[in-house]
This record gives sequence, structure tokens and C-alpha cells, in this order.
Amino acid sequence: MEQVAKPWPALWSLVIGFFMILIDSTIVSVANPRIMEGLNADINAVIWVTSAYLLAYAVPLLITGRLGDRFGPKNLYLSGLVVFTLASLWCGLSGDVGTLIAARAVQGFGAAMMTPQTMAVITRIFPPDRRGAAMGLWGATAGMAILVGPILGGVLVDGLGWEWIFFVNVPIGLIGFLAVTRFVPALGTHSHRFDIPGVLLSAVGMFLLVFGIQEGQSYHWGTVVGPVTVWGLIIAGIVVLALFVVWQWILERRGGEPLLPLGLFKERNFSVGNTTIMAVGFTITAFPLPTIFYYQVVRGLTPTQSALLMIPMAVLSGALAPFVGKLIDRFNPRWFAAFGLICLSTALFWTGALLKPDTPIWMFLLPSALQGVANGFIWGPVSNATTRNLPPRQAGAGSGVFNTTRQIGAVLGSAAIASLIQARLAAELPAAPGGAPGGEGPVGGQLPEFLHAGFSTAMSQSVLLPAFAILVGAMAALLFGKPKAVQGWGAKAPSDEGVNAAARK
Repeated sequence: MEQVAKPWPALWSLVIGFFMILIDSTIVSVANPRIMEGLNADINAVIWVTSAYLLAYAVPLLITGRLGDRFGPKNLYLSGLVVFTLASLWCGLSGDVGTLIAARAVQGFGAAMMTPQTMAVITRIFPPDRRGAAMGLWGATAGMAILVGPILGGVLVDGLGWEWIFFVNVPIGLIGFLAVTRFVPALGTHSHRFDIPGVLLSAVGMFLLVFGIQEGQSYHWGTVVGPVTVWGLIIAGIVVLALFVVWQWILERRGGEPLLPLGLFKERNFSVGNTTIMAVGFTITAFPLPTIFYYQVVRGLTPTQSALLMIPMAVLSGALAPFVGKLIDRFNPRWFAAFGLICLSTALFWTGALLKPDTPIWMFLLPSALQGVANGFIWGPVSNATTRNLPPRQAGAGSGVFNTTRQIGAVLGSAAIASLIQARLAAELPAAPGGAPGGEGPVGGQLPEFLHAGFSTAMSQSVLLPAFAILVGAMAALLFGKPKAVQGWGAKAPSDEGVNAAARK
């Protein structure tokens, strides 16, 4: 295990990029209605602006975690930061929704290069019994991004246009690049063989599954083209992903190095944590969309006003996360995680019940506050409990798998909520074919008043999906075992190329 004299400056430097990735996601959720209007796109096309990003983010995470082990987390992080920043510039310059979707996919790939390195560095430079505070900072970063992202997005969209939600990443990316170059040490590397068949199988399986789920309503769950049907795509995706798991098992049995090391799942907390974080990823991605559309389409709020309703959530999340991070070094993280997940589910059921045309707007601040409490108790405890018992050499692989399952949950959440919203709009607004909000546009003008009740009901029903999903995560979190005692941490980790001297500076 590498000894780093000043681990906190290194972590703070990495957190800048992590913060930027999270800001980008929350900014886009607020700007979706304006993007629909500005690029003359329908709701499904705009959902793909997010889904393309999430898909390109999720698929490479397994291999980028390994690449970080092989070439060093600092090098891969910096490369990803350059890709992400340049792709952000491309997003802002896009003149049509197709170009924006392509640019978002490249942006997602850059994020995939960066994300596993942050957690891998935490695992490698902080002792397990002091890692909770570092994970607390990670959680506080998520909370602050939830605050800054929507508010900054609302101000930029209202004042300068939706393009600036992407342009803002350019100066943040530059600052992050300089900070990482200066403060993050060059940690030791390990040789890895890369499972190319595994990469292809996982990519094809995920694409078929997500495309089938998201486009199902558009094709009325029937034929896409020729003999290809929506259900055929979904089933094919499941089959390909099953083949991927079988191939990983065979490769591991033969002494190879699979993309997904199934042996990691022999560690109870790692298996439980991945189940939990998949539910979290699903929920965090799914629940903002119906509420944002309700605020702007039914209640006529601007993006900035919509974002202000998230202030209690963000403030409480950012304030509680560091405090919880210190406690999980002393107590079993299971209880903190389960409490947070149950709070989040309660807050979403509460929000769904409030989604009516005449609910006083201030009342939405109450479940928002409960969501903030929930977030403060989720990220640090779940991450720490999942990775604490892993050996140092598996830091990159474990981080890659953990972030992959989170992003798979996010991809499925994005696809599922888009499909459900369309289905419920089609059912509740029979006068609007396909379930789109019709020609009114979500921001250019409110829906006619006689459609408010149906639209609100559709959004209320849609919120129930992430509310139930996070309950599954809560049940999984209750299965976390007690963290193992720390033994022998600080011994030099095996390295195929040696530890760079900079790691000790």
C-alpha cells in the first residue's frame, strides 16, 4: 500500500473533476425542457441526451478501472478530464439534437475514464479505519453538486441559454487539470491483460437492453424494423449479458483475467454494496425528471425556480455527509446506509403524493429536506462498506465494478423512467398521441389548464418507480456485515513497475 504524506490535497484535487461530472448531470436535468424547445426535439430524443451519456459512461467503467491500475490512476484521470472538457465544449456548440447526443456520448467516455480513479486513489492512500472521512468528503461533494448544479443550470439557462450548461465545464476542467497535476501522486502500477471479448459482450448487451426499454413506448412495444421487435431486443440484451457473465466465469476458471472478476463477489459486503448502489443509481437518475417536468410544465416555474426547490436537499446533504463520514469509521455503516435509503424512499412517496395541480409550491421543500438527510447518510456509508474489505491490488477492479453497477442502475433508471412517463402520459392525456406534452412545449407556455390534472397524475405515478426501487436498496443494505479489523495496512503493495518516487513526496 502506497504511503502518501499528504493524501487530502490529492483527494481534494480529484474531487474537482468528480464535482464537475455530477454538476453536469444535474444541470442537464434542469435544462431538458429548454433543450427540447431550442433544438426542436421531442421528449424521447432529449432523454437520449442523458441516456447516451450514461451508456457511454457505464460500458467502459470495468476496463477503465483496470487501465488505471496498469497506467496509473493519475494518468488516466488526466486523460479522461481532457476528453470530458473538450466534449463539453462540443456539446455547447451543437446545433441539433443528434450532434448533442453524439457529443454527450464522448463526454460520458471521458467521465468513465475519470470516475474509477477517484475511488481507487481513496482506497490506496487512506487506511481502511480512516477512510470514512474521505468517503464523507466524496458524499459531501455529491450533495453540493446537487445544490450548485441545478441552481447554476437554472441561472445559465435563463440568462445565457442552455449551451452554457456545457461551456461552464471548460474553466472547471482547466482548474481540475492543474490541481491534479500538482497534488496527486503517481501511484504504483500493475500489469493487466484486457478482456476484449468481455468488453464487446457487455457493450452489446447493455445497448440492446437499454434501447429496448427506452424505445419500447415509441414503437408501442411491437416491431422496430422488419423482424426486429422491442421485446426481441430486450431479451437479446439479457441473453448477451448472461453470456458475458458465463464468459467471465470461464476465463477466471482458466486462470485468465476477466473484465469482471467474479471472485470479488465472494466478499459479502462487496456483493451487497453493488446491489445497493445499483438501486441508488437507478433512483437518483429517475426521480428528478418527472418532478422537473411537473414544476415547469404544470406550475410554469423557470429552471432557476425549479432548482431553488432543491436547496434543502443539497444543503442538508452537504452538511451531514462529512459528519456521517467520521462516524462510519467507528460504527457499522449498515445502519447509516439503511436509514438514508429508507428516508429517500419516504421522501419520494411524499413527493409523489404532492404532485397535484394545486399543491402549494412551498410544500415541496419538506420532502426535499428529507431527501437531503437521506443523501447525507447514503453515499459515504455505502461506498465505505462496499470497498473497505478489498485487498489493495483489487482497488482498481473493485472501484470499476462498483461504479459500473451504479451507472448500469443509472442507465436503466433513465430508460425506465422515460418509458414510464411516456406510457402514463399516453394513458392520462389521450389527446396527446405518443404521450408527449403536445405542441405547447414544456417551457414556451404552460399546458392548457384542463390538462394539468392528467399531466400531474402521470408524473405522480412515475415517481413511484424510483420510490420502490430504493426500497430494494434499503433491504440490501441491511445485509451488510461488520467491517473486518484492519491488519497490515501500510505494507508496500506489490508492483510490476515499482512505485514512482513522487508517491512519497
